[in-house]
Amino acid sequence: MSSSATAPVDAVPPSPSGGPQNGFDRYFKITERGSSVAREIRGGFATFFAMAYIIVLNPIILGSAHDMNGHQLNGGQLVTATVLTAAFSTLLMGVIGNVPIALAAGLGVNTVVALQLAPRMTWPDAMGMVVLAGIVVMLLVATGLRERVMNAVPLSLRKGIAIGIGFFILLIGLVDSGFVSRVPDAAHTTVPLQLGSDGHLHGWPVLIFVIGVLLTLALIVRKVSGAILISIVAMTVAAMIVDAVATVPSWGLTSPHWPGNPVASPDFGLVGQVSLFGGFHKVGVLTGVLFVFTVLLSSFFDAMGTILGVGDEAKLTKPDGTFPGINRVLFVDGIAVAAGGVTSSSANTCFVESTAGVGEGARTGLASIVSGLLFTVALFLTPVATMVPSQAATPALVAVGFLILAGSVRDIDWSDFTVAIPAFLAMVMMPFTYSITNGIGIGFVSFTVLRIAVGRWRQVPVAMYIVSLVFVFYYAMPALGLT
Repeated sequence: MSSSATAPVDAVPPSPSGGPQNGFDRYFKITERGSSVAREIRGGFATFFAMAYIIVLNPIILGSAHDMNGHQLNGGQLVTATVLTAAFSTLLMGVIGNVPIALAAGLGVNTVVALQLAPRMTWPDAMGMVVLAGIVVMLLVATGLRERVMNAVPLSLRKGIAIGIGFFILLIGLVDSGFVSRVPDAAHTTVPLQLGSDGHLHGWPVLIFVIGVLLTLALIVRKVSGAILISIVAMTVAAMIVDAVATVPSWGLTSPHWPGNPVASPDFGLVGQVSLFGGFHKVGVLTGVLFVFTVLLSSFFDAMGTILGVGDEAKLTKPDGTFPGINRVLFVDGIAVAAGGVTSSSANTCFVESTAGVGEGARTGLASIVSGLLFTVALFLTPVATMVPSQAATPALVAVGFLILAGSVRDIDWSDFTVAIPAFLAMVMMPFTYSITNGIGIGFVSFTVLRIAVGRWRQVPVAMYIVSLVFVFYYAMPALGLT
């Protein structure tokens, strides 16, 4: 999960007397940052276990979607792709970025890929657009434009977009668990959703989900480290017990059966299954560009906020708010986005759960290397990950939706309607139209229009005018006969 939500962090310990002990210490600046090898190792373990839930959740989100040809991605291959990319990206962040920040498939970006891109094209086409988004991120960093682009979008609107993604993630969790379902067209009603499958909750799988949500939220309220992972493990065990003693017609994508052999060789079948420009032939150039832009924006601002937030809690930022070496960190983030497309695991981004490691004393990239090595070990545990039913994993989406909301809503300037209304529209249009692209577009266009309406057109950055016009044309394409 990448969001602006933060966790309590211990104070930085005083630096030990003397300078660096050796070249290893000097490279990672362990002594300089007031840390120790033991603290870094402990922090690396804490971060891994705080975010290990993504090993289960990402395959569930991507694996439940179909591309335009009705094809689904293989669950075991998705686990391998998810873990492989997380290991690579996190190790790279440790070595190059030298910060205690781990990366993995971003919640929110994977929903864009699964629910917006894939249905309009093939999976390789969709992953190609993720690669292109990563290349754009790297170019923006290399030219120094990433921070300028980020500053072109008002903070309140950025937070509204983040909250909209949180609501969207929440809705996906409710639907994938069976807690909420679509009302069939045969019902002849304008109500689109209903509780359970027929207006009521029944069945063991839904009960597992409900208990899982309550357990996850209770652990979060009690500030238990690794709350999400603990809940997933506990509810998977509960599902295994229920499945053994009761008749359960279906758990959905997977059934909670302990594998005969929990260790298996990773399946790299999805690695390299990418078509860089095939998606543009399917949906057209403008729609393709907007899809790339959506993937870019879905990870762009959230990653920036997470990097600055974790850096601030690790006391790596200067008093003026600057983050030394941030361009190296941002460049690795861009590589991670592209790498997610290459492996078909969706764009990878910085995880705010890295604060768990910071809370254990981590201050350097050594902690990220430890987390990356643990992800590498997880490559060989695919059978364990694929036995987790969605009802045990989707409570995490409810929790993540709340954490994104809690970390962002306070930063919206509700007194300025010219930005509060666009933020509101962005956050509600994403779940209501089941499209992150629509939420972003409506938010941008309404912001530009409202600022012009009150005579504050000079306060709208040129980049916002350009993007807003592109979105207007995008929405007008059907009327113009261009789709």
